[in-house]
Amino acid sequence: MIYSQWNIPRGNPVIPDALTRAGFSRLLAAVLAVRYDSPEEARQFLNVDETALGDPLRLKDMERAVRRLRQAIETHETVAVYGDYDVDGITSTCMLTDYLRSKGVTCRWYIPNRLEEGYGVNCDAIRELCERRVTLIVTVDCGVTAIAEAKFAASTLGVDMIITDHHECQDELPAAVAVVDPKRPDCGYPSHDLAGVGVAFKLLCALEGSAEPILDRYADLVAVGTIADVMPLAGENRYIVKRGLEKLNAHPHPGLQALIEEVGLWDKNSRTAKKRITATNIGFTLAPRLNASGRLGQVESAVRLLLCRTADEASCYAADLCQLNRDRQQLETDIWRQALEMLDTETPDGPIVLAHADWHQGVIGIAASRLAEKYGVPAIMICLDGEEGKGSCRSSGGFNLFTALNACADQLVGFGGHALAAGLTIRRENIDAFRAAFTDYYRNHAAECVSTLDVDLCVDSPALLTLECVEDLDRLEPCGTGNPRPMLCLLGAMLTELTPIGGGRHLRLQLEMQGTPYEAVFFHQTAESVGLRAGDCVDAAFIPQVNEFRDRRSVQLLLCDIRRHDASEAERILSGHFPAESAPLPRSDFETLWRSLANRGGRCTAPLYRLCAELCPALKEETLCLCLKVFEDLGLLRLRLGDGTLSVERIPNAEAELERSALLARLRRGGA
Repeated sequence: MIYSQWNIPRGNPVIPDALTRAGFSRLLAAVLAVRYDSPEEARQFLNVDETALGDPLRLKDMERAVRRLRQAIETHETVAVYGDYDVDGITSTCMLTDYLRSKGVTCRWYIPNRLEEGYGVNCDAIRELCERRVTLIVTVDCGVTAIAEAKFAASTLGVDMIITDHHECQDELPAAVAVVDPKRPDCGYPSHDLAGVGVAFKLLCALEGSAEPILDRYADLVAVGTIADVMPLAGENRYIVKRGLEKLNAHPHPGLQALIEEVGLWDKNSRTAKKRITATNIGFTLAPRLNASGRLGQVESAVRLLLCRTADEASCYAADLCQLNRDRQQLETDIWRQALEMLDTETPDGPIVLAHADWHQGVIGIAASRLAEKYGVPAIMICLDGEEGKGSCRSSGGFNLFTALNACADQLVGFGGHALAAGLTIRRENIDAFRAAFTDYYRNHAAECVSTLDVDLCVDSPALLTLECVEDLDRLEPCGTGNPRPMLCLLGAMLTELTPIGGGRHLRLQLEMQGTPYEAVFFHQTAESVGLRAGDCVDAAFIPQVNEFRDRRSVQLLLCDIRRHDASEAERILSGHFPAESAPLPRSDFETLWRSLANRGGRCTAPLYRLCAELCPALKEETLCLCLKVFEDLGLLRLRLGDGTLSVERIPNAEAELERSALLARLRRGGA
């Protein structure tokens, strides 16, 4: 089990008639009912349009930025775009560089080498750009904390800077011509959730005087950067990404088209998408390949790809990126194996802090994430270089890494980041002391590490998981942060088969619920790691998806977690301990159960975990047990529970009115 706590909604899914009448499937209607207070609110979210776009001039300093850039365009200055080495920074850099070049500007781009220069603006780079006759530097996805660097550029070199960023601001802002950042405390822009490429997009909209031509030209680049930087996909971001996905599926940017072809999502002959490109494709397929160039210190490959004018010209760069990604995967695998060896196969009962001189600085963050996920504790991987090391930190559950690092600051040269991910610099000699201090802090805050899985709804009927219902979930796209793909669960399903796939790295499972079989896949898991075997009764949390194989489309469950089914709640009910809140218990539930029992001759004996499937699949286990207890209260049934098996026997000739049950009245009032 990956998550220590599952938050599962009680009761059967609510399927509003207003949404099914509007043409939504039962499954999508149930999901929308969980996420939104009214059908109208749900429709407004799904049908977002251009009215979601904010006025770019409401961004503080935008008018100054536009005025200075127009001056540079009119006087043919040499301009540099200074970006970051992640996907957000790369897409921002390429978009702005391409736009300025189209206006006749001599525009250079600069992205620091991750391994040699690190993150952000640096004075050596500014000096180099100045020597290349640059008179204006525009930063994208970085720069809002470059106070000393902006002063150096202006006072020492006479180079102007326009800063566009989306990161948190310090109390002091850089003394630049303009600082455009929606997170500025004095900025009145309605959305603070733009990616770096989103802020650069707003700058181009302000320069152009309209958003439409910029969306037509660059929406796919903005979408890729926004998704890769894990920005909330609601409001303005949702509309921009929606437009970007439309462009990706119809006529993508040449560089992106070449990359899509290289990864097999696009037919090279017909130059059409093999299957619909979604935010998920971007997040798990395209973005990692663009990101690999920055991680391995070869960001130029990604930039040249996105600055190409034709897909044919870009094809060699797309192949380079895919090879870099394979290299990154191999480095990650090697680091992962070394980390497991260093842990000596023991399950850690505290935070993981590991260091090694042979690890690659650009990849250790991914390995740290896998360790944190596998063991449910914070993980810190440190790449040693001489007497100093640089570390990547990943959290687990709600543990606040930034606060924890701040408590151990005496052992660190420096650190930065936020609650879930951070970086640090440390002297080799201080690693043991830091590990001890970090562990002490963790011991006092271990409760924060509880990993929680939030389930949208439990599937109570096979009718909710038809191919048509799962296909209809595509209307939620783009999905991501702020609008995740629906998390569903099956409670009390039978695990009938486990098969290793992918060379033993992944797992295919067969589940059965209410007589209906389901195929599931569980990535990065084995039969040993899940601790289950065929014949076990399980709860499965999953994201439903459509699997396409040899022109056959079927429903597949993408497992996020699986656990042995706990029948203790049903046992408590049968023992007379009732929940404070129970299902509505309509008369129809009792009628369904009574007919089912009558069809079995008034008797049923079954293991408790099979009770619903054997006696009444239409009812949830807890609801069925409550109904049985009401019948027992009325003297209609005898119930015997022993060794996990329940025997139900109807008392001959017994009759009673359902509404006369004192227990039913108590349950409907809110429990016993």
